[in-house]
Amino acid sequence: MSKQKGFKEINTASVLAASLVVFSPAVLAQEATGVQSIKEAVTEGKIGLDLRYRYEFVDQDGIDKNAGASTLRSRLNFATAPYQGVGVFVEFDNVTSIGSERYNDGSGLPSANTQYPVVVDPEGTEVNQAYVSYAGVPDSVLKFGRQRIIYDNARFIGNVGWRQNEQTYDGFSLTNTSLIDTTLNYAYVYNVNRIFGEDSPKGDIETDTHLANLSYAGFDWIKVTGYGYFLDFDDTPAGSNKTLGLRLAGEPVLSASSTLVYTLEYAKQTDYADGKNIDADYQLAELGINFSGVQLLGGYELLGSGESAFQTPYATGHAFNGWADKFLATPADGLEDLYLQVGGALAGIKLQAVYHEFSADQGGADYGSELDLLAAKKFGDVTLLAKYAQYNADDFATDTDKFWLMAQVAF
Repeated sequence: MSKQKGFKEINTASVLAASLVVFSPAVLAQEATGVQSIKEAVTEGKIGLDLRYRYEFVDQDGIDKNAGASTLRSRLNFATAPYQGVGVFVEFDNVTSIGSERYNDGSGLPSANTQYPVVVDPEGTEVNQAYVSYAGVPDSVLKFGRQRIIYDNARFIGNVGWRQNEQTYDGFSLTNTSLIDTTLNYAYVYNVNRIFGEDSPKGDIETDTHLANLSYAGFDWIKVTGYGYFLDFDDTPAGSNKTLGLRLAGEPVLSASSTLVYTLEYAKQTDYADGKNIDADYQLAELGINFSGVQLLGGYELLGSGESAFQTPYATGHAFNGWADKFLATPADGLEDLYLQVGGALAGIKLQAVYHEFSADQGGADYGSELDLLAAKKFGDVTLLAKYAQYNADDFATDTDKFWLMAQVAF
């Protein structure tokens, strides 16, 4: 048994043992909330259904054929009513291609249709979430099992919710709000269920990951968050790293119709466990204003480089550095993203436009630019969305146009 594997088994056993203590009858008897029997917990439970259809078109230079992915994600879940502070949640996802499969699903399997551009929405049925929760400890929620984890804006820890097959985490998590205006999040993760599907060789990341995130929101004008993310990968140990950072964000009121919006964030990423040498910085600065329902915001984001570039393997990457997804992995020379965003609503339709200028942190390369446009409208339980991304390449990747039409209904 390797030292790394043994360490993982010890941690997993510790998490399981702690969970058994939490869910023991003696502990449960201390906190009687919710329904009065297990049968009632089931019969009073709630069923949820979410259907999301999307058409994604991709025209990418260097690939002769255009992609046209027509997919439907069906999500069914069930949550018991809490009994003695304990709840159970189970969720299933199915992704089905409607019509001909004219896209590379990114799975790496022989059926991936590599003659087309990539649209990472592979077909399949999976258990998306399955966990037991316990809320019997004051101001705390504990979860054990497969679960969604999102910290802050999902820049480092997210669920990749844009893709039809969501990213979820197997492990143990704790959220505590005992201290006034303070939220503590901790998670131990031993497996990450990625967006490529369970049949894909890239579908899982076996890991010994510790995530800690502490925030304080007791000031009117600022929220302070400190975090430490320690990623130890079993199958690709060279990619292991740790990230320590501080985030300041706020929306101070300027007048009855306007607020200032700002974010300042800094993080340092270094090697961890058996990871390769890395000493890279992350910087974010955003400043904007909301006035009469319109937001104008400018920002600068740096993912630095040295011996290795700053990486964010658990992030909801689609939400950052352009919707064309050219920078899901940071280039070897790092990435600078200078962007301007404007958004608002017209006749109940959400509108947004974002322009990016991309360049290298080292070496002076001009990567390219991107324009992103979005329109979305909600009609009761139904949401309709249209989105467009145009990436114009200079020294990185190739010219790419993407267009989406999406309809979602949740019950």
